[in-house]
Amino acid sequence: MKKRSGFSVMVSLIGLIKPLAGYMAAAITAGTAGHLCAAFITIFGGYAVLHILQLPAPLSLTALFVLVCVFAALRGILRYAEQSCNHYIAFKLLALIRDKVFRALRRLCPAKLEGKDKGNLVSVITADIELLEVFYAHTISPAVIGFLFSLLLCLFIGSFHWSLGVLALLAYLSVGVFIPLLISRRSGESGSQFRAKSGELSGFVLDSLRGLLETLQFGQSEKRLGQMNEKTAELSETERQMKKMSARNTAITHTVILLFDLAMLFLSAFLYKAGAVGFDGVLIPTIALMSSFGPVIALAGLGSTLQNTFAAGNRVLDILDESPVTEEISGKQDTAFAGAAAEQITFSYGADPILSDISAEIPAHSIVGVTGKSGSGKSTLLKLFMRFWSVQQGKVKISQTDIGEINTADLRNMESFMTQETHLFHDSIKKNLYVAKPDASDEEIIAACKKASIHDFILSLPKGYDTPVSELGASLSGGERQRLGLARMFLHNAPFLLLDEPTSNLDSLNEAVILKSLHDERKEKTILLVSHRKSTMRIADTVYSVESGRMS
Repeated sequence: MKKRSGFSVMVSLIGLIKPLAGYMAAAITAGTAGHLCAAFITIFGGYAVLHILQLPAPLSLTALFVLVCVFAALRGILRYAEQSCNHYIAFKLLALIRDKVFRALRRLCPAKLEGKDKGNLVSVITADIELLEVFYAHTISPAVIGFLFSLLLCLFIGSFHWSLGVLALLAYLSVGVFIPLLISRRSGESGSQFRAKSGELSGFVLDSLRGLLETLQFGQSEKRLGQMNEKTAELSETERQMKKMSARNTAITHTVILLFDLAMLFLSAFLYKAGAVGFDGVLIPTIALMSSFGPVIALAGLGSTLQNTFAAGNRVLDILDESPVTEEISGKQDTAFAGAAAEQITFSYGADPILSDISAEIPAHSIVGVTGKSGSGKSTLLKLFMRFWSVQQGKVKISQTDIGEINTADLRNMESFMTQETHLFHDSIKKNLYVAKPDASDEEIIAACKKASIHDFILSLPKGYDTPVSELGASLSGGERQRLGLARMFLHNAPFLLLDEPTSNLDSLNEAVILKSLHDERKEKTILLVSHRKSTMRIADTVYSVESGRMS
């Protein structure tokens, strides 16, 4: 995770508000006016006391009573307006941020997401983004409101004597700035640690649920539960420390407020005794200060919670700022498929060499097979043709054009890639097939399923093509999932088919049906086929063998 300062995270998060700047201005205006109304209700009470004591006051009792009623009503209206604007901004931005994150994940996939902890990603997309609501609804506008409100109150209190205004300024700065900064420093990395441990626990729970059958089968449930309890206890301890610190910080804040209230009383009393102010210069500034800490108290309480929020924001920004391995290409001349080739390509994942000086010709309307031991780089070769990764040396070409010069949209339309694992969404079979072609007709879907030898099986299900598929396709066997993956590929109807072990989970009968379909497809398609099975390789015109990253 990239290390950013709290200030850097805050600036980046604030930058996302630009589309909603008008709502933010409205929230700040309503909030400042609302807090002034609340403070002056108490101040008007002080002026009423001056009337009772038969001392000079700027307004009559009747006027003061009317103003208190008006300001009380306005306080409620303005508070509602402020909160409405803030929460509209917050939840609108959460939706925009989630959209940005999903777009970023799409851009980073698959290269940058291979090996990533999926539970941690789920934690970022859900809990971390949700935590930003605190920042957008309860931090930005309250901070600006606190500044404007405090400035106006300093001017009002300072109108009785400049020293009283300076004391009020020191009070607001101490509670609203110095204490939050002190709290933030004392909190250290607790927020980052909490978010990281929360993500780890989410990933562990997700992993445990997926492997529940294996855990029970091999008698590891107690051990797994113990590990989960240990991680939960660690997270709870971190949270307990954070709450303990938050409680201590609240006590410090209210103690400082009390001390400044007393200081205002003593200073104004001293000035009264010295003849620098009248009795109103003692009563009104003291009441005004006592009733005006609301906005800055809210800022003081953010000192500890913002550590958690900024940690969450940092994790979200990590995804948004991540650069993909291969950028999407657009603006190039449209390309039609006319064969493919690999020319002396070399590729490695980091420092681990996978392919070395690989060359292969894949003529149009042919079936080319690739075989070899596990880990020899066969699947990697298909990913390079999909441009999921970029080669370090050599060239991957489609229609005699380097794929780095082909529009990404064209490349995706020209290619159908079937991986070893078929992912099925928690939806109906038909909607899972629509992934390959959203506007497919029922006739096209049925034709694709017949080619994949899955049509008869689907019709045997209670709801046919509308039968729901459970999470991760667990309600289907490995062979059934694989045949649905093949049906998707046939439905996509691309001219270049890249198949990674397409028959590994199939029996001989279904394998024969699918191989016949593939053989028939060669009239209009070009097929690059990876498989360990000799029976599958029989339909290939040319077979390349990859051993230790080299092709023969």
